[in-house]
Amino acid sequence: MDRIAEITSFTVPPRWIFVRVRTAEGLTGWGEAIIPKRRNAVIGAIRDLTEVVLGMDPARIEDIASSLRKGSFFRNGPILGTAIAAIEIALWDIKGQRAGMPVFEFLGGRVRDNIRSYTWIGGDSPANVVSHAKERVEQGFDAVKMNATPAVAHLEWREATENLVQRMGSLRDAFGGSIDIALDFHGRVPRSVLKQMVKEIEPFDPLWIEEPFLPEHVGADELMARICPHIPVATGERLLHRWDFQRLLARGGVDVIQPDISITGLFEMEKIARLAEIYDVGVAPHCPNGPISLAASLQVDFCCANTVIQEQSLGLHYNQGYAGLPPADILDYIGDPDVLTTRNGRFDCPAAPGLGLILKGDTIKAAHTDWSLPDPDWRHRDGVYAEW
Repeated sequence: MDRIAEITSFTVPPRWIFVRVRTAEGLTGWGEAIIPKRRNAVIGAIRDLTEVVLGMDPARIEDIASSLRKGSFFRNGPILGTAIAAIEIALWDIKGQRAGMPVFEFLGGRVRDNIRSYTWIGGDSPANVVSHAKERVEQGFDAVKMNATPAVAHLEWREATENLVQRMGSLRDAFGGSIDIALDFHGRVPRSVLKQMVKEIEPFDPLWIEEPFLPEHVGADELMARICPHIPVATGERLLHRWDFQRLLARGGVDVIQPDISITGLFEMEKIARLAEIYDVGVAPHCPNGPISLAASLQVDFCCANTVIQEQSLGLHYNQGYAGLPPADILDYIGDPDVLTTRNGRFDCPAAPGLGLILKGDTIKAAHTDWSLPDPDWRHRDGVYAEW
């Protein structure tokens, strides 16, 4: 029986945390953690978990993940969640490599030949969206996403709404209905502003309104469904596990859920997708992350029929030299770029074992550096700290 022998974390540009798991028999799997602004806490959590799992059988993935989630009296939270997810994803990579098959074959097998993808335009404070969208269309995409607004205070709806209407109008003038446009509100916009804003943007037919409320505003999704009955509502990137999603789904105010595999873990995200199917809700995995998170998300996409579109970070503003770090993009650390290259805006079904990636270990090791990312200091005009 094989054993987990070593777990190593690498922090690399643009802001990614890669986790390598090696076994006593020489197999290597890769996972990815997120929350780069709390890098030290995430790395510390991975070190703590490493002490628990060294010597365990890497094939017992669910048992290992359960022990890591339940072994502490104080549990849950995004830091612990992403640390567990990174290790768990790497173990699935190992399991697939050992069996010589993609991970989705363990989860029911392939249900589709390809999946649609979308990418970002516009940045944190959206600008130049038409030129960015033209680049994406030239790359083959027919779906894009942009942040809806910068920081917005209560009742200050007019300027933000006019700006969003102008951007949506310019995109529709340039592309008509040939592209879908998703709007990410990032939990930034107070309900007093949302009520005005959604009324004005409905004629532009957005693909969805994403995270219109913060997850701690329980029940706000139901309000959103009432004030925005004709635009799909998407949310869920900050939720941790199927219990969080069950409560969200049961309220009936969401049309598309967006679990992040580097928070939930791979098997947990598959369970969440199956749960959403009961409620006739689509799944669009959240992934403005690195190549390992994307490859893991694709494994779930190809075994769950209700996954509808896959986010990816190609050309994302965070990859362009964020907070002084060197730039990097999702293909820079993998040996076979074709695996994560879209064709006509779609990912083909992975065929290689495990997650399907060959990571450039030497490149990752050379790029590894300790870095610290500052928190944003977004403030309203009165000095109050703003949601970002």
